Amino acid sequence: WFLCFLTFSVLLGLGSTVFLTYTKVLPPPSNLDYSFIQICTLNWTWNPPENVSSSCNLEYSSDIVIDESRFRVTDTFLNEEMRFKVRSECKYDNTSEPSRWVETSLLPKGIPGTAAVDLSCVWHNLEYMVCTWRPGENASSDTNYMLFYWFKCSNYSMQQGIFECIFNLSFPKVTSTYPAISILIRDDSEEIRPVCASKNPTTLVKPATPRRVTLSKINDEIYIEWSESDTFPENCLFYEVEYHNGDLDTAHIIKVIFHYLQLTDFFFFLYILSSRNIPMFLQFCFSGEKMDNTFYFVLIITIPLIVAVSTIILLVYLKRLKVLILPPIPDPREILKRMFGEQNEDAQVSKKLLGQLIC
Repeated sequence: WFLCFLTFSVLLGLGSTVFLTYTKVLPPPSNLDYSFIQICTLNWTWNPPENVSSSCNLEYSSDIVIDESRFRVTDTFLNEEMRFKVRSECKYDNTSEPSRWVETSLLPKGIPGTAAVDLSCVWHNLEYMVCTWRPGENASSDTNYMLFYWFKCSNYSMQQGIFECIFNLSFPKVTSTYPAISILIRDDSEEIRPVCASKNPTTLVKPATPRRVTLSKINDEIYIEWSESDTFPENCLFYEVEYHNGDLDTAHIIKVIFHYLQLTDFFFFLYILSSRNIPMFLQFCFSGEKMDNTFYFVLIITIPLIVAVSTIILLVYLKRLKVLILPPIPDPREILKRMFGEQNEDAQVSKKLLGQLIC
């Protein structure tokens, strides 16, 4: 049925004319419903309105998009109420009004405050993903959270109240676009509220540490080379080399797109090799030989002086050490002389005492 509104337009002139214009209001869609097509993706469907004129190029307006299709696909979070509404419209028709909105909602299940919180995921080197989360404030200590992506994650761990799950995630190397990944965390208990999140994997990438780093010095240049990652497409990564030229408080950063670098005019380098999204990888030290003549002059004077002083100290120490380890051996003649001299003196004293007693 069409609802009709009567509007009047009055044109005043030589003889007044009155025009009657009827504006039609379309009937709304019917049987609005939803279904899960993936773990965190909803498909909203409805039936077209009845008794619509054949001249009406029917389309549907929703919170998402306006087009002729009778469905909408949306992501859901599951831990909060989700509302959806739709109405019918006649395209390119100014004589009809859109229908009223038809609305439905998806209510969350479980006890509020039991859903997992602070979900964070990192895609390591385009090979595997690590996701961590904390239990909800109202969740019990024995809550057994489970993570689902395209499959069920099986490699779980928990440390200091933080859950972690690691699963393999890789695509062919020739892939230029990466689909979003939906992650669902729930418990078998109906009391625990589930939570869904849609992640763009390209924003979670963390390249691995460059390996097989080699340094070589040719004349007055440092040549640095490292291995490229096998999992990334060619020229996908850029690298950073951080170095200190003498002053450790002042850092210099060089960005390169190749896997090698040449540095000149250096004295002391402390550099960090890194890829995009990685704060620090490897650290090396290297000393150069390009110094001015003043340094050489000071070095020529200082080194012999240090060697001379060290030699004198060493000789004195060795002499004292020799005395302690190998003391001088006494002369046997002196020992015998002292022994016989003491015996003669004892004999003379004995004779003198004997004479005194006889007298």
